[in-house]
Amino acid sequence: MRHPRHRNAVAAAALLAAFLAGCAQILRVEAPLAPPPEFPESYYQQAQKGGKPVYRVDPAESLIVIEVRRGGSLARLGHDHVVASHELTGYVAPGEGRADMYVALARLVVDEPELRKEAGFDTQPTEPDIEGTRSNMLNHVLEAEQFPFALIGVAGASASEKTLAVAITLHGRTRTLQVPVEIEADEKSVSVSGKLAFNQSDFGITPYSLLGGAIAVKDGLALRFNIRARRMPGLG
Repeated sequence: MRHPRHRNAVAAAALLAAFLAGCAQILRVEAPLAPPPEFPESYYQQAQKGGKPVYRVDPAESLIVIEVRRGGSLARLGHDHVVASHELTGYVAPGEGRADMYVALARLVVDEPELRKEAGFDTQPTEPDIEGTRSNMLNHVLEAEQFPFALIGVAGASASEKTLAVAITLHGRTRTLQVPVEIEADEKSVSVSGKLAFNQSDFGITPYSLLGGAIAVKDGLALRFNIRARRMPGLG
């Protein structure tokens, strides 16, 4: 006869599997085709026309990775996750000490094997689990249909600085974080890399949980980034 605790764990695992399978059927959030209405693209167009150096982010050489850790008394039944953006869009104007970028949340990818390995995770969720996690994240946590973008802005910076004040707008709220960075810049490109930690609740996001919090996502997230931008030809 199975121990009651074992039966409870099995039941919880079955419930989780059923929930994730159901989440995969939720309507998919479509990625917006146009940039956010508030994105200051015209600023960089005018700077370029005026002969100022403007660099465009190269998505193929830029990466943002967020590590999402599990919590709760039944955390062993869940997975840690890696969420990544390979499609960062935006501009850097080094002479103005300014950068603006955005991510279409519907283009985020979840649990790529190589990124899980880099994070030190020793398990790999199944494809249905990944789809369920991604659907849950977009629909229930980030509410991506209502808040389709994450925006990132830097102002008043210089290439010699080691810490940048980075304004992040997510889920309808903006927070400014002090982020240690490494910057490399020349006439052709600018590269910026760094790490930061923040809480989902800082942006009005309620971390996902099941079974009264027995299976939950921790509030704190760890983010790392490597961004490269290439200089655009002048129009002035």
